[in-house]
Amino acid sequence: MFDNKEKTEIAALGEFGLISHLTKNFKLLDHTSVKGIGDDAAVMDFAGKKTLISTDLLLEGVHFDLAYVPLKHLGFKAVQVNLSDIYAMNGTTSQITFSIGISSKFPLEAVEELYQGVMLACQQYKVDLVGGDTSASKQGLVISVTSIGYADEADVVYRNTAGEGDLICVSGDLGGAYVGLQLLEREKQVYLSNPNIQPDLEGKDYIVERQLKPEARGDIIDILKELKIKPTSMIDVSDGLASEILHICTQSNKGCSLYEEKIPIDPMTYETAREFGLDPTVCALSGGEDYELLFTIKQDDYEKIRYNADISIIGHITEASAGCNLVSKSGNVHELKAQGWNAFMK
Repeated sequence: MFDNKEKTEIAALGEFGLISHLTKNFKLLDHTSVKGIGDDAAVMDFAGKKTLISTDLLLEGVHFDLAYVPLKHLGFKAVQVNLSDIYAMNGTTSQITFSIGISSKFPLEAVEELYQGVMLACQQYKVDLVGGDTSASKQGLVISVTSIGYADEADVVYRNTAGEGDLICVSGDLGGAYVGLQLLEREKQVYLSNPNIQPDLEGKDYIVERQLKPEARGDIIDILKELKIKPTSMIDVSDGLASEILHICTQSNKGCSLYEEKIPIDPMTYETAREFGLDPTVCALSGGEDYELLFTIKQDDYEKIRYNADISIIGHITEASAGCNLVSKSGNVHELKAQGWNAFMK
């Protein structure tokens, strides 16, 4: 989504001129960054720490729709989606690389807007842009982000280490991003049927922002360190709560019991889901893109965390033979199934 009367053809700059133009205002922020953009490779010094690396690929028409996603928001979201994976390992984020494939429909001003969002994310999360690549694309906009971070070996948290009896916790609230997406999709269809009708998003700022500009929860990592809690397992909620807890249980060879009444859902998410005829709990379980942190802790840490307003205890880990279950508000037990995002489903 871009509209600018003054448009500069990217071909006028060339690949290296484009990279120089887009990255000239990025400054190195992290102490581990020795050399950033400008050489054949970046140089980093982690001083004995374990290095954490994650990569995400975002494709126009699959992961985002430029009909309602502003390019600045897209740049920001593309970065934070990737940083979330480092936080899910209980790590500190430090650098990213950002690569794009762009079609001829994008003038320089549009790409500048995309990179403004990237810079905003780098500044907010104090990470450095240290590399990337640009290419022509015949399939629309393609974005590839690699995030780099670090942690002491003793601090790294995996998905496969949950223990029986551990408490299941999640940060923030769930389902908002999915319901926000439904709202944006509805307004897109209204616009397509009548371009003279303006989008009706009044009073829905929170869920729209949850979709367009989610924020990775690095603050939760800081909170856990302050509370002297090391999670026994952790994952970020990108594909829906059900899918993520099943990943933890499968890899840890355990079961779980989740309690519907404990799942945190914002009132706006709840009300808007009902307006769309959707079950708010299903939105939280299967919607995805919330980028909250789902983690397990030992029962001994319960008192440390029970009064934290931004962390909810939503269940516990069981033996594998008990299965993975959701206990409804009425007390009925249902098998938990993953119905979240699948990039290969049409």
